[in-house]
Amino acid sequence: QVQLVESGGGLVQAGGSLRLSCAASGRTFNNYALGWFRQSPGKEREFVACITWNSGRTAYYADSVKGRFTISRDNAKNTVYLQMNSLKPEDTAVYYCAARTGYTSSYAGDYVYWGQGTQVTVSS
Repeated sequence: QVQLVESGGGLVQAGGSLRLSCAASGRTFNNYALGWFRQSPGKEREFVACITWNSGRTAYYADSVKGRFTISRDNAKNTVYLQMNSLKPEDTAVYYCAARTGYTSSYAGDYVYWGQGTQVTVSS
């Protein structure tokens, strides 16, 4: 079992930055692929970014955030981060981190463990 707790959300003006954190507890963090997803009212949960579990730590991004967001992980701290720069009003959503064993995926249904979410609001 893996427990995930997100933090770092808030209100920011367009063009600003936020850094989300997701602290994991439970089983060995190193063996899990990690992802960030987001959901805004009336919309389905959408993929934002994911990162592999191995030392290569290959990252993948949704086209809508590529070049603006960066996912990273610190296995020693059992924490995954999402650095969000050049934020836009359309980035407003509840952001969730998720974990799964094995390979990364951009499909939310592949992830077994989820955090409770943290609200990000970008004002214009």
